[in-house]
Formats: sequence, C-alpha cells, structure tokens
Amino acid sequence: MKTLEVDLGNRSYPIHIGTNLIDQPELFRACEKATSLYIVTNTTVAPLYADRLTKTLEKLGKPVRRIVLPDGEVYKDWKNLQLIFDDLLKHGADRQTMLIALGGGVIGDMTGFAAASFMRGIRFIQVPTTLLAQVDSSVGGKTGINHPLGKNMIGAFHQPAAVIADLNTLKTLPARELSAGLAEVIKHGAIADAEFLNWIEANTSALLACDTNAMAHAVLRSCEIKSAVVSADEREGGVRATLNFGHTFGHAIEAGMGYGEWLHGEAVGCGMVMGAELSHRLGQISKSEFERLSKIIHAMNLPIQPPKFGAKRYMELMQVDKKTEGGQIRYVVLEKMGKAQIKSVPDAQVLETLVATGAA
Repeated sequence: MKTLEVDLGNRSYPIHIGTNLIDQPELFRACEKATSLYIVTNTTVAPLYADRLTKTLEKLGKPVRRIVLPDGEVYKDWKNLQLIFDDLLKHGADRQTMLIALGGGVIGDMTGFAAASFMRGIRFIQVPTTLLAQVDSSVGGKTGINHPLGKNMIGAFHQPAAVIADLNTLKTLPARELSAGLAEVIKHGAIADAEFLNWIEANTSALLACDTNAMAHAVLRSCEIKSAVVSADEREGGVRATLNFGHTFGHAIEAGMGYGEWLHGEAVGCGMVMGAELSHRLGQISKSEFERLSKIIHAMNLPIQPPKFGAKRYMELMQVDKKTEGGQIRYVVLEKMGKAQIKSVPDAQVLETLVATGAA
C-alpha cells in the first residue's frame, strides 16, 4: 500500500492506494468518533462490494446503514440527491454521522455534496471503485450534481476525511469504463508530466489489460499530480483549473448528447483532442504533438471524433462552464506537452477548431 497526503492544513487527509483495502478497518480511523455510518452506493456496485465494506465498518463498533441509488450519470440530479437526505433524516442521522461513498464519480460527487449540505456539513470518506474516480474525482473535494443546462454547475468544495482506493475493484470494471478512466490518466500526463505521458504510451497494452502493477503506477502518479495541484489551489482560483483540460469541450459533448450517452471519460478524451487541436492552432504545440496525443487517446479505445452539433450549439453549451468569466470562455490549452495554461481565445480560432475536428 502507498499513502499520499493532500496538504490542506487542518483539513489534510490521506489517499491510500493498494489491494484489498476495503477489508482493512484500520484505514477507516476517521470514523472512530462517528455516531453512525452510512454507505452510499449504487445498484451496480452494491452487490459487488457493499457486504465486504459493511463487515469492515461494523468492526469499528458503529451502526452501519446503506443508501443504494440508481446507477448512471443521468441520475446525478436533485431528485436522487434528495434520496440521501430522506434516508438520513428518517433514521436519525446527526452532525457526527459519517457518509462513505462506495462507487464511481457520480456516487462520490453526490455523497460529497450531501455531506457538505446535510446539517451544514458532515464528514465523509471516498472509496472509489472506478479508475476515473480513483485517479481524479475522489481527490480534491469537488462535489455536486448536474443541471439540464450544465454539468457539475451545482455543488460545493468539501474535502473528504480520507480516500481509500482499492485497486482490486478495478478488476470488475467493464472495458468501456476502464478506458474512460484512462482518459483522466492521459490528461495528467498531458498537463503536468511529459515523462508520465511517455510511460502511458509505452504501457498501453498493460493498462488496457488492467495489469495490477501498471494500474498501481497510473493511480499513484495521477494522485500525486492532482494532490499537489489541489494543495496549491484548493478552490480553483488559478493552477487547479488546468486539471480541466478537455473538460470544456467534453462537458459540452455530455450535455449536448444527453447525460449518460457518452461516459465522462469518453467525452474528456475527445475533448482533449479538441483542446490539443486548439493548442496547435495557437502555435503552442506542433502538429506532430497533436497527432501523437490523439493516437494515445485513440489507442485507449476512446472516441476522438466529436459529435457534429454545429458551431453555434457548441458555443452555447460551452458558455455554461465554470471557467467562463464575464461571458468570456477561458480554455485550458497545452503550452507544451506536459504543461498547461488557461487562456481566453478568440472565437474565430475556436470555430476553426470545431471545423477542423469535425464538430461543426
């Protein structure tokens, strides 16, 4: 097991990465002062891991309940968030109750938002079971739900008490979900570590085969990169926004297609192709670097051809983005391979990018 620390002063917390971690009660020390524990999970993950986690938590001598939500991005909304509050209130949860998010990014985001909101804030732990959640969404305290007009536009920053990433849970992931998670792994290399991107390119087969050693390195390095960025800029006032490379275009794809039609990682992978094309048009990376990144993304069985919504529709969708300021969309672009920056870009160059990538 490897343990990293997200350094946020008195709100610092560990990220544990290893195998069979769900079965180790000592990793859930943050629950020791809790009056009760609620596992929040979904209909897909519950049959796989909820019993094991319940047995582990019961060893702490706390009452444990489960809240099982429907599975899918389409359910990341107010209606299903309310199901968490309903259960907490019906069963007497209090300010010392702790929530345990057992699942992927949707469960982690919704559980975190519920924890941030219930009684104005209770504690929670992330137990991510998808690659995307282990390398990205479980770390950093971003929580929230989707709105029909924009993804993740309603939420709060609320840091977990711990992140417990059990690599064995990745063995039950469908191939499509695994590839979706690899999009965020590629992103970390593209924006922050060119050597890591080289490693990803050289280990494509091992990653797609969910080799434990390859996954351990991919998760560890991704978490190292993200935890360093979050420690420096918790609330996305500056450098943290670079973690959104591919997301402005990607969120537009998700919203335009209808949540759940494309997995988040699929949309981000395609969004990174579009972001790299824009970076090339700004003269910041070469054509060969753009093509190389596209090939790496495509090799992970991710789409690189965006849906053809048309330029007007893309621009409308991208206006509903957290990086937009004063009506001006700010894009994450590659300054060079392994380094990203935030820029305001003339609409003409964005339109050229949409045409060049086949989106318009």
